[in-house]
Formats: sequence, structure tokens, C-alpha cells
Amino acid sequence: MDKLHIVVLMGGWSAEREVSLTSGRGVAEALESRGHRVTRIDMGRDLAQRLAETKPDIVFNALHGTPGEDGSVQGLMDLMGIRYTHSGLATSVIAIDKELTKLVLVPHGIRMPQGKVVSSESLYSADPLPRPYVLKPINEGSSVGVAIVRDGGNYGDPISPDTAGPWQEFDRLLAEPFIPGRELTTAVLGEEALAVTELRPRSGFYDYDAKYTDGLTEHVCPAQIPDDIRDSAMDMALRAHRLLGCRGASRSDFRWDEEKGVEGLYLLEVNTQPGMTSLSLVPEQARVRGIDYAELVERLVEAAL
Repeated sequence: MDKLHIVVLMGGWSAEREVSLTSGRGVAEALESRGHRVTRIDMGRDLAQRLAETKPDIVFNALHGTPGEDGSVQGLMDLMGIRYTHSGLATSVIAIDKELTKLVLVPHGIRMPQGKVVSSESLYSADPLPRPYVLKPINEGSSVGVAIVRDGGNYGDPISPDTAGPWQEFDRLLAEPFIPGRELTTAVLGEEALAVTELRPRSGFYDYDAKYTDGLTEHVCPAQIPDDIRDSAMDMALRAHRLLGCRGASRSDFRWDEEKGVEGLYLLEVNTQPGMTSLSLVPEQARVRGIDYAELVERLVEAAL
């Protein structure tokens, strides 16, 4: 491809800032290795001014979480007429909101856990679902603020407002039944599902620390699972990517209850700005398919062009 002036947009102020900075550094170095001129921008409130001054050919969006993943930055760049990688405004608005995502995908046969949005204050009176269940923010990624509420756990019964948990940070939460079993994930690049990875946390569950701390989670790629589970996960991920209107790359996360076979495979969420760190899953699955990191980054740029 032609050599371009590319802004790598990273950082920002979300809970995933440090991961975004790591993703951005890797992307910038890969693009420079391919001969592109790269300008790194750690996003601040002056983003529009900095983009106007920089005049890039394209922006590589390496932001994670709000406002880089929720449509805000996408809308700004649309207004400025600047091309950018990954999904556009409408897709970003829907996919970061777990409840909106269900409203789009479930009617098309994508199996997702049934749940409901609850006020955090209501949790102090009674459980919204039978235990065990999961509480998570409606519009955060990377397992930020996820709590598994079990019988005899440390949160109290009912949950105590003085106990640390997402109810202290967010006014509203999504409550879902806890799906026992195995953690799977599938990346989609362009119009192709790449592979299925099983994530095996060495302790606890696949939370933010387990995702981004080296040695805390074993990645098995390709996952050692039956062919029908692999095929179903890849099919659901690709269908979700298309139904939501994702562009470039996305990553779909699953829980699989082995005792129920294919009927026990549930899509949890779709990430439109998947990580690009050395521990991230999209680069890992791309490598399995013979696509090195620098080629992956350039493919995302080409898709946006």
C-alpha cells in the first residue's frame, strides 16, 4: 500500500487507558516499520484542534473504552471528514452497550444470557437473580467492574453497600445468570472469523488483571474443543460482526457450558476496539492464520481506506 501519514490515537481517560497506550505504542512501531509516517496522539479534550493541525491521511483508533469506543470520537472524526480504523459511529454506540447489543443480536438467533438492567441501589435490598449471577457495567469493556455474586461469597446477602464492587462506581448495572464452564473468544478480521481461543485464568476468573498481566491466563489457540463448538463460535462471531455493522476487526467473547453442548454456548459481548498489546487475542489469532503483527495493523488501515 502507499505510504501514509497516520495518527495513532491512544490513551484517553477511560479505565482502560494504560492498555490503550500499550496498544498504541505497538501499532505505531509496526506502522513505522512498514515505512509510514506516524504521529502519536494521547487523546485529550483538544483532540479536534490537534487533528486539524496534524492533517493525517487516516487515524488508527487504538483507544479502548469511552470515549474512543462509544461513538464519541467516531462522530468527531466523521464531522471533520477524517478516515479512521475500526467501526463507525452507530456500530460503536450499540456494541459498547451490552443491553443494546442484545436487542440487535438476540432476535436474529444469537444466543446470549438473559438478564436485566438494575439500579445499584436496589441490590442492597434483594438479589435481582438467583445466585450465582454476574453484575457488570452496561458500557465498559475488558471485564472492568465485573462481579460474580455467589452463595456464601464476600459481598453479603443481600449485597452490602460498604463492600467494594461495581455498585459503588456505577448507578446502573446489567445482571445476568452466571454461565458455568469455559471462556472462549473469536476474532473477526474483515469478513473472516480467524480462530477460537480458550482462556484459562490461573486463579479466579478472566477479569481485567487476568487479561493484561503476563502469566495470569493461559491462552490455548486454537482451542481444544469439539469441531461443532468451534464452528458455532466462529459462525456466531461473524454473524454478530455483520449484524452490528462492525468494520476492520472485532472480537466476540463466549462462555461455554460443556454439559449442554452447542446449546450451552453463549455470546457475552462484542468488542469493536479489541486490544493490540503483546497479550491481546486478535494479534494472537492472526499469527495462527499466518498474519504477523505489522501485516495485521496494515490490513486494518487498508480496511478503513
